[in-house]
Amino acid sequence: MAESPDFREIQYAFARHIRDPDNNPAPIEAEDRRMAIYRELFFNNLLSLLSQTFPVLKKLHTKKKWRSLVRQFLVQHEAQSPYFLEVPQEFVAFLENTYKLQDDDFPFLIELAHYEWVELALSVSDEANDLTGIDVAGDLLAGIPVRSKLAWTFAYHFPVHRISADYQPDAAPDEPTFLAICRKASDDMDFMELNPVTARLLEMIESNDSDSGRELLTKLAAEIHYPDPDALIQHGLSAMQQMLAAEILLGVK
Repeated sequence: MAESPDFREIQYAFARHIRDPDNNPAPIEAEDRRMAIYRELFFNNLLSLLSQTFPVLKKLHTKKKWRSLVRQFLVQHEAQSPYFLEVPQEFVAFLENTYKLQDDDFPFLIELAHYEWVELALSVSDEANDLTGIDVAGDLLAGIPVRSKLAWTFAYHFPVHRISADYQPDAAPDEPTFLAICRKASDDMDFMELNPVTARLLEMIESNDSDSGRELLTKLAAEIHYPDPDALIQHGLSAMQQMLAAEILLGVK
């Protein structure tokens, strides 16, 4: 007489069926009407979470295509985190590492997914800024500019912040898009589009602990062989003032 499967084997069979019911039978003696409740509940919860996290991505796809993407994620991806709020990050990892782009997929699919995930990741980040010793109204040229820990910068091939139902580029522009995305003290989200020079300036600020804003801009002018360093300093000051208003910069120390 064959031994009945142990509880762990039943759990695995249950999970396989929930993830991919078309290719995995339900556990022994499980009534399909009851299994259907679990299948629909599990999938619909995942669909709802991803639809809320990636609203633009969802809107651009047909209902059938979006559900197919979510189902493929459920079937093919082996999550590395058990936390519900980290499921969207797992979805981005699936698109980056496992999913095979189809002919009808948007060329910006992965980058748009990443951009939309960033907003959730920033909103739940437990990092905090220490304002001790920082003058929020200080001279950005004379003092040492301080970057917010809640300001993240990314370079994308596509202008992902502009993609919508009315703008869906077929190919990436010649120049990349640099974005600084920030969570403010009020928990509101903001972003700033950077050019290559301001993106480099923000990178220098992040790794700097001793140079004043003026010194950083002077070094930047030499680095890029800018013909008029004084003009670059003024342009840089204007850029830092905009970053300060967006709370990408906290002030100076």
